[in-house]
Amino acid sequence: MSEWFIYRGTGQPAPERIGQLPAPPPWRDFDTPAVGYDVPDLGSSTRRRLGARTVPLPIQDPGTLELVNAALYLRRPLLVTGEPGVGKSTLAHSIAHELGLGRVLEWPVVSRSELRDGLYTYDAIGRLQDAQLPDGQGAPDIGRYIKLGPLGTALLAADRPRVLLIDELDKSDIDLPNDLLNVLEEGSFAIPELERIADRTPVVEVLTDDGRRVAVQDGQVRCRAFPFVVMTSNREREFPAPLLRRCIPLDLRAPRDERLAALVQAHFGQGAYDDNRDIVDQFARAETDGALRPTDQLLNAIFLAQYAARDAAHRREEISDLLMQPLDRGLR
Repeated sequence: MSEWFIYRGTGQPAPERIGQLPAPPPWRDFDTPAVGYDVPDLGSSTRRRLGARTVPLPIQDPGTLELVNAALYLRRPLLVTGEPGVGKSTLAHSIAHELGLGRVLEWPVVSRSELRDGLYTYDAIGRLQDAQLPDGQGAPDIGRYIKLGPLGTALLAADRPRVLLIDELDKSDIDLPNDLLNVLEEGSFAIPELERIADRTPVVEVLTDDGRRVAVQDGQVRCRAFPFVVMTSNREREFPAPLLRRCIPLDLRAPRDERLAALVQAHFGQGAYDDNRDIVDQFARAETDGALRPTDQLLNAIFLAQYAARDAAHRREEISDLLMQPLDRGLR
């Protein structure tokens, strides 16, 4: 294990490294005063993805760790590609868990996603309706109707960087990757609705993606520590060169052998890999036909076999066959 690694993929929180990233390169140093925004604790999403036991994440090789740590040092987004089910999203949760960076902010991208969806939303209609209530006292505080999105929350001026997962970016509209460029480069964005009233109300409290309230000064959100951004892709499309230039690319392969054993034990406990070796071997043999079988299909088969086929070996195989169909067959 290289000494310069911050993230080591051990699956264990490291008190001596929690929140302690090295100084960024001068061109990635966003020296904004902190706004008193505390990083929330890890949520249930991280525990669900990593499993209840603290075992090492199934990292493929030292090259993977080198790329992850390069992104941490350089404050650059990590663009993670790979087939569905290889652990792309889980990597973001593992980094947040090991480095004590709080709950992962998640932005699941769909074909209709726009940059503003990730930055903030403004409920102008709701504000207008509330202003027209009989007992209303004029237009309510605008901050009640503005909510920062996951990207906007990640860019708040906190002492510790947040981990932001932009999931399945390849499903986005063609414009979104290019629209992200300036925000990822500058580490800041403006809220026009607050900029317009900055001379009268310079500080406005808004809601965050965490469900907290924070103060925004002069309608500007600027990061202090640039968030650790993990963007995932299933390789359904190519990304523009300007975006690729700003990212650290990482291609994940499906966990196998000892990495697969660690994954099974993380979810089912010590000895679970040996106890379910028949299903694991069946999963490995089935892959020789070249069809795509995400790892979560294996986990589903092991879980169901523990209850439905505990004492019947032939039933275990039947259940595995049912759940571990290749994706192309399941779609027909």
